[in-house]
Amino acid sequence: APVGGTGRALGALGLPLSVPLGSQRTSRGHWEGTGSTGIASIRPLGSALSTRFGARPVAMVGGFLSGLGLFLGAFATHMSHLYLSVGVLAGLGWALVFTPSLGTVGRYFPAQRALATGLVVSGASVSGLALGPLVPLLLDTYGWRGALLLLAAVSFNLVAAGALLRPLPVPGETPGPPRDRPGLLRLLRHGPFIRYALAFVLVDAGYYVPFVHGEARAHEVGCDEHRAGLVMAAMAAVDGGGRVAAGWLAARPATPLLRHLFTWAVLTGLALLLLPLGTSFGGLLALASAYGFCAGAVVPLQFAGVAEVVGAGRLVHAIGLMQMFESFGSLLGAPFAGWLRDVTGNYTISFLAAGAFLLAGSLLILTLPGFFHASQDPAPPPKPKNTLNSENPPP
Repeated sequence: APVGGTGRALGALGLPLSVPLGSQRTSRGHWEGTGSTGIASIRPLGSALSTRFGARPVAMVGGFLSGLGLFLGAFATHMSHLYLSVGVLAGLGWALVFTPSLGTVGRYFPAQRALATGLVVSGASVSGLALGPLVPLLLDTYGWRGALLLLAAVSFNLVAAGALLRPLPVPGETPGPPRDRPGLLRLLRHGPFIRYALAFVLVDAGYYVPFVHGEARAHEVGCDEHRAGLVMAAMAAVDGGGRVAAGWLAARPATPLLRHLFTWAVLTGLALLLLPLGTSFGGLLALASAYGFCAGAVVPLQFAGVAEVVGAGRLVHAIGLMQMFESFGSLLGAPFAGWLRDVTGNYTISFLAAGAFLLAGSLLILTLPGFFHASQDPAPPPKPKNTLNSENPPP
């Protein structure tokens, strides 16, 4: 929750920071993007370190680095200082927290992986909704430096959260030294995983377009600042509900998880294609809410689906590597949509192209081995014991 919530809250600090630090308006979002890009591109490092040293110490170090980066950012006197402190240092810390934490949860609960993942990733939406209204209040009361110090205090809580990641054995998995476990290079030769990662490169090329350009689209159809903010808030509010709902539905054993993922990805693409039809505040609000719910539903199924494709033993490595691939799609999608808007004069073609990317990525899911039949996870034995309550946990 602090990873996603703090990252979203940083967006509200863009303009208050750009004026005192002498940044151009066109570049004030770069330091925020550096952090999110760093999270995605460095996640394989978090996977490798987690496999070598364990999820607990890696997540604790990541929590400390993220808090330290925000703390140092409060003393910045130039925008380049924010690039290094918040963008690089805090981004590195969040990357070291995210992958080990999510991979550990997926390995703890093989039978309820989708639901557990949905609950975990919904924390970003909940904390984002909580911190979003709080940041303007902090800015008015303490200024941007005080706000960054308080956000640093929130991120330092990740150290305590990381300490709770006990190194429990996965049910049915034979422990072995790290050098015997499948690594990143072997995943690069795993055909289904490469197709899965490519699918989400395409999905991410369209996925973030409404979140980046949604407010500008609202202004385009005549909404004022207040109503445009309501459209964006509606997307964020229903996002968390979609994550939990999709995880709960996917926990039902009747349908393979990859079919749930395909269905929600297609619905997300269709909702994105329909967004240009929202030419009034009410219509745009309804369509944006539908998109936010479906887009949120994709997130937990994406991470739970990794285990369906590569198995629980490769889960931590696979999540980190997939996120690195995804960063290329997310980095290119929003600028491409902005370029289309400049060429055409409105956002209609931008949203249609983004929806086409999403649907193209969805079609690649059809080629995965676990789509037409339930894949067999090599780990779980019948009715495994709850290792979280083991009387003799490993040290």
